[in-house]
Amino acid sequence: MFELFGDSRRIGSDEPCFVVAECGQNHNGDIDLAIKMINECKHTIGADCVKFQKSNLNAKFNAKALNRPYNSIHSWGKTYGDHKRHLEFTNEQFIYLRDYARNEGILFTASAMDSQSLKFLAQLDVPFIKIGSGDVDNYPMLELAANYNKPLFVSTGMHDLNVVKTAYNLISTINSQICLLHCVSTYPTPYCDINLKVITDYQHLFPDAVIGYSGHEIGVEVSLAAVTLGAKVLERHLTLDKTMKGTDHSVSLEPQEFRQMITQIRNIESALSGHKPKYRQESEWMCYRKLGKSVVAKQFLPKGSVLTLDLIDIKVAEPFGINAYKVFDIIGKILNKDVDCDESIQFEDLSPNSE
Repeated sequence: MFELFGDSRRIGSDEPCFVVAECGQNHNGDIDLAIKMINECKHTIGADCVKFQKSNLNAKFNAKALNRPYNSIHSWGKTYGDHKRHLEFTNEQFIYLRDYARNEGILFTASAMDSQSLKFLAQLDVPFIKIGSGDVDNYPMLELAANYNKPLFVSTGMHDLNVVKTAYNLISTINSQICLLHCVSTYPTPYCDINLKVITDYQHLFPDAVIGYSGHEIGVEVSLAAVTLGAKVLERHLTLDKTMKGTDHSVSLEPQEFRQMITQIRNIESALSGHKPKYRQESEWMCYRKLGKSVVAKQFLPKGSVLTLDLIDIKVAEPFGINAYKVFDIIGKILNKDVDCDESIQFEDLSPNSE
């Protein structure tokens, strides 16, 4: 368990699931669209945090990677560098978005996509820093991130367990505030590839870490299952319109869909809370009084009759008689009064000294 910087919210096994709305670059490079997304996160969705992505393109890519042609229908430029430059906000714009989110009363952070962006976000005083799947094996960057002594959320897509263990061991020797997110970096992720029980594996392998889930699948049912398995952080992509240009929009949730998912998460948490032995709930009494079954006479039974199973029946009765589950306790008991056919049998109808 740990507490977010600048916020009293605790994240851990005994806390509600912390829900991150990942705006990523679904703002399409439009600051006004990003502001609308923040508003939706706060006022429509009810997310705990709104998150973007921050890159220094020269620190993240080499020159050839930036200059490669990018002919996708989702491209915002002729080269991959042109495309990414269109989508990237300046430092000043990030500061503006952070301040806007603070004024709206919602936590704001971003994924650090390279070491330069990591340094910027640490200075931006975000409550936690997200490390994306692409940097799980970027051990120098992980070490740098751990030394900022801020909570780290680390997605673990694209890598095997050995890399995840190495990353965790590196961070945990420096910083104990770690959240590991199970993730599969396919957009959208086929259900057969999600391997959701990795969440349980992580819980056993990394008991001192908070375990969560970052999903890229279509729909919300897998995310709900992740929460049921114990994910204490959930990250899903947000879009204002799934049909917009951009690679992530189609695998993202629109505001109303996101809101409904959070409502369902809170319902699941309520249903899982307060584990006690099985017992009749107070809310069940009305149904039990209406439909619960009790003991009735199968035929007219004169005073002095000795009760046997062939003389009694179990029915919904008015008035309610001896509870059905006590039927074997009254076999051999003697009636101290006449009981009509189909009439409820009460304990006071039995002789106190009968065998």
